Amino acid sequence: MNAANATPVHTGPARLGLSLLMALSLISSTPVWAESLPDFESLVNEQSASVLSISVTRREAAATPQMAPGMPPGSEMPEALRRFFEMIPQQPAPQPREGSAIGSGFVLSEDGYVLTNAHVVEGAREIEVKLHDRRTVTAQVVGTDRRTDIALLKIDANGLVPVELGDSDQLRVGQWVLAIGAPFGLDYTATQGIVSALSRSLPDDNYVPFIQTDVAVNPGNSGGPLFDTEGRVVGINSQIYSRTGGYMGLSFSIPINLAVEIADQLKNDGHVSRGWLGVSIQDMDQNLAESFSLERPKGALIADVQADSPAARSGLETGDVILEFNGKPVNRSAALPPMVGRIRTGVEVPVTILRNGEQMNITVTVGSLEDETVAAAEPAVPKAKLGASVAALSSEQKAEIGEERGVQIRETAPDGPAARAGLQANDILLSFNGKNVESPEQLAELVDASPRDKAVATLFVRNGQPRFVGITIPDDETESDAG
Repeated sequence: MNAANATPVHTGPARLGLSLLMALSLISSTPVWAESLPDFESLVNEQSASVLSISVTRREAAATPQMAPGMPPGSEMPEALRRFFEMIPQQPAPQPREGSAIGSGFVLSEDGYVLTNAHVVEGAREIEVKLHDRRTVTAQVVGTDRRTDIALLKIDANGLVPVELGDSDQLRVGQWVLAIGAPFGLDYTATQGIVSALSRSLPDDNYVPFIQTDVAVNPGNSGGPLFDTEGRVVGINSQIYSRTGGYMGLSFSIPINLAVEIADQLKNDGHVSRGWLGVSIQDMDQNLAESFSLERPKGALIADVQADSPAARSGLETGDVILEFNGKPVNRSAALPPMVGRIRTGVEVPVTILRNGEQMNITVTVGSLEDETVAAAEPAVPKAKLGASVAALSSEQKAEIGEERGVQIRETAPDGPAARAGLQANDILLSFNGKNVESPEQLAELVDASPRDKAVATLFVRNGQPRFVGITIPDDETESDAG
């Protein structure tokens, strides 16, 4: 090209202005949300030291021995049938076998308190916790609460790094969250997502307003922490919805505010006390809302009030719609049980209801829901002779089996009389040697008075089915003391 005909190159102010305009255009085209993506790398590096891997060893029965056909609860074994059992040769006792489970947890305090899920440590014979620096220590169960799936453990180790706790009440749908845990035993796996929904109610979990996320959670993540982008724990990963057993995009976490309340009660009181109203409730649909003069479906409709319950004493009636409880709106019926459960016994709370088309306020004194939680410090009665620790039944458990008698087995000694007969944790003993079992203390008396080295007919319930089994108490009282 002839230099004389070449187009001049502008290197002055005009060229500089064009460059600045193009740069500004590129900046303005960048989405605002992209500038605020969380720094997950730093979050994982800073918080992993507080996360723990938990390995649980469980003692499981190898097989269930043949048992007598079920007899009506409350009946005694006929003498002819008793002699028949005595003539049957003793079969070799099934040998217990080791079972195992894995989970996650996190350090709650420098003095060794650890939070995880109750289902992770349920039935544990031994619990091992692996720290971030690869040390392994043994954990003791301080207490568990099945209704909220919370377990508080204690370990003895130095250099522990506790997590920073967030405020789960401040979570919002769409927030970024991150989980760290041990899915399938793969330690310190980090997965991220967003909060998908809040206060989610799940079947059989009336006392937990779950945090729903799309964070990938799999078996082994249970009990691990859910972090916000500031590195604060806002939840405990607990459940997934799955048709295959693996992650399908729906995971559920226990709000940390609720978890800490439960942990404090387990630590300080050894059990959990939760509020109780004594009402049966149902959700409102559009048709019901119109019939109750509501513009839209909201509130918890009372379908039944139990006699002599806190609700009955406060004046609540069938057909009332609870709109607010303790100053908080009740948008759905599922929101009410967690609200009530978090109130301590004896506390008076304001309740706004709709009755006969008119809104009114009443005061309710919250009662106590009889608790099924057992702390590790609960007396093992009777342990030495029977080879099992037992606990009294809650009113809820009695209602489930339709009995006012019985005790629940909490733990069996590996080689004790109860285990050799095939009894397991969570079995409910109804009668022993032809006598109804009314309490742990009374069972201890029955065991003391029973014959030695001779099978004693024992009626128990497992999975809703009553069965008999013969238990032989050895003459040597120290044989099962290891339980």
